[in-house]
Amino acid sequence: MKNNKKIFALGFFDGVHRGHQVMMKECVRLAKEHGCGTAAITFDRHPFSIYKPDPPKLINTNADRQILLESYGMEEVYMLPVNERFMSTHWRHFLEYMVRRGAVGFVCGDDFHFGHKGIGNTDRLQKYCEERDLACFIVQEQAIDGLRISSTHIRELISEGRMDDALEFLGHPHLLSGIVVPGRKLGRTIGIPTANFLIPNGVIVPKLGVYSCLCTLNGKTYAAVTNSGSRPTVGGHQVRAESWILGFEGDLYGKSITLEMYEYLRPEQKFDSLEELKAQILKDAGRARRLL
Repeated sequence: MKNNKKIFALGFFDGVHRGHQVMMKECVRLAKEHGCGTAAITFDRHPFSIYKPDPPKLINTNADRQILLESYGMEEVYMLPVNERFMSTHWRHFLEYMVRRGAVGFVCGDDFHFGHKGIGNTDRLQKYCEERDLACFIVQEQAIDGLRISSTHIRELISEGRMDDALEFLGHPHLLSGIVVPGRKLGRTIGIPTANFLIPNGVIVPKLGVYSCLCTLNGKTYAAVTNSGSRPTVGGHQVRAESWILGFEGDLYGKSITLEMYEYLRPEQKFDSLEELKAQILKDAGRARRLL
């Protein structure tokens, strides 16, 4: 008979950074002790979006967040809805709901709040678990060189193009995924075919410019040069990620690609001709190959 008991990690987990990873590690440890599975509870959009007209831009899409959570040991990921009905749930009713879903314990950060108006907190969670003999582990604030590891700080790093620092706080490269859409196909005319996708709404836009990346598609990984921007040389306007995937040939329209963004190479700029643009992209590609 399948064991449906689980230790639940509770949080929004935007970026699944090093602080979140400590929670995943403790969740896996408790699950082994109790002979059960692991699961993460997260949300389909930022909880602030229910009452703020301009909620924070997110580090990852929901799909990328789920991939990251699974990569750190979460066997199941529950994406709960952020709506008025759910957000008005009493904190105790929320925990009772989790117990009915098989919870035998919980892990969360020391600043986690839940339930109507965020009244649920770690003190209430611990008391609830003690009364019902449930496992409970509260992860204290994590820091690097005295700086608190937080999604807010990481968003700032990404928006400033500081991918080395973002990597340090995330514990993994920044992920950016999307579905390839048709472009103007001018890259093909200069021997540099590119794959374009619009940066999803609600996701933080990396500082406009050119990055060295690894690109995963069809289960394989390639070095890539990616421009985050509007392509001013060819009269573009929408912000998108445009990647020259080194060593790949083929049609990618309608397919999903995932970028791991490593280093900011240079600002986006407008060139006087496509020949100048090509020369610069070739230089960028050489730097990307050496870096990766």
